[in-house]
Amino acid sequence: MRTPQAEPADRGSLDIHPAVLRKIVEHAADSVPGTLRNERRLAGIDVGEAGASARVTVGPGEPAPVDVRLELTLRYPVTIGNVVEAVRAAVANDLARLAGHRMRALAVTVTGLRSVAVPTRARVL
Repeated sequence: MRTPQAEPADRGSLDIHPAVLRKIVEHAADSVPGTLRNERRLAGIDVGEAGASARVTVGPGEPAPVDVRLELTLRYPVTIGNVVEAVRAAVANDLARLAGHRMRALAVTVTGLRSVAVPTRARVL
């Protein structure tokens, strides 16, 4: 026999750490066409790649509003405004869908524009 579930308000609460919200924001931004991942080098040695970099501040309220500061590298050539609007929509959607938070503010800094290197084809002589 099943026992009845408690009312949702009586079941407890869920707090999502800001580091998790930051990862959601970065993943959403990296998934937008036109954004790029950067090579990371330390003393000239390749140490991998890094995508979007975010800082997240959670405000008071229910659902808690989220303020985001985001740094991106974009593909060149690109219409920056179109990519930033797509990033804004993706971040807001993923925060709401995955964490139940609403994005109150998004400040984007474009840290670079890079063209994607076209792979060279081997020539047969």
